[in-house]
Amino acid sequence: MPPGAVAVLVSAASLLLLGAAPADGPAAPPLPARMADTGGGTQLITAVAPDTGSTTGTVTWWDHEGDGHWVAAGSAPARFGSGGLADGPTRVQGTGTTPTGLYDLPYAFGIEPAPPGTAYRYRPVREDSWWCQDNASRSYNRWTEPRPADCRAAEAEHLVTYTAQYAHALVVGFNYDRPVHGRGAGIFLHVDGRGATAGCVSVPKEAMRRILRWAEPGQRPHLAIGTAGGATAVTRY
Repeated sequence: MPPGAVAVLVSAASLLLLGAAPADGPAAPPLPARMADTGGGTQLITAVAPDTGSTTGTVTWWDHEGDGHWVAAGSAPARFGSGGLADGPTRVQGTGTTPTGLYDLPYAFGIEPAPPGTAYRYRPVREDSWWCQDNASRSYNRWTEPRPADCRAAEAEHLVTYTAQYAHALVVGFNYDRPVHGRGAGIFLHVDGRGATAGCVSVPKEAMRRILRWAEPGQRPHLAIGTAGGATAVTRY
């Protein structure tokens, strides 16, 4: 989804969650080791905000090594929805919130070619590429080419028009397998626009390119979105 306009700040709380050592004690275990579920694969992306009212935080991508330990492969400042974050299962479409939870990453796409080394299925954006968000459409929360008659243009994203954000992106499996109309559609991990998003997670372009070169579908990477604490703490997912 396209962004609004909020400046980027990386909070100390997010950095602590990612395993930074407190001044007077040993480092905490890596974030994935403290999570209830990581999706069962050997790669994981975490997107952590200080609280549900935040529009910025940190994205980190992790590898599960052969010795059983999680190791951070990279990190970047992240932007969230202009409405902050909301519990995924109860999120309401149109609130500008990023859904918290643990999600698979079905495929990648982009207006620009895939970065060299990308292993993910990468769908090129064309002039007739749309993402339908119309609750009355049978194509709700799906990529369509062309836009079907029952999906109103005002209730869909013409992907090619978001040249910055959709230079590169990963589809997030929120409300995707069995879409619940009214919960939300078109949640992606994509390149930063001008500020906060309309519900997606975004990172700088070079970070998005690094993530695409790093991600291996066979290692079943998932995206965990959450806060540093509270009912939507990323460790609960």
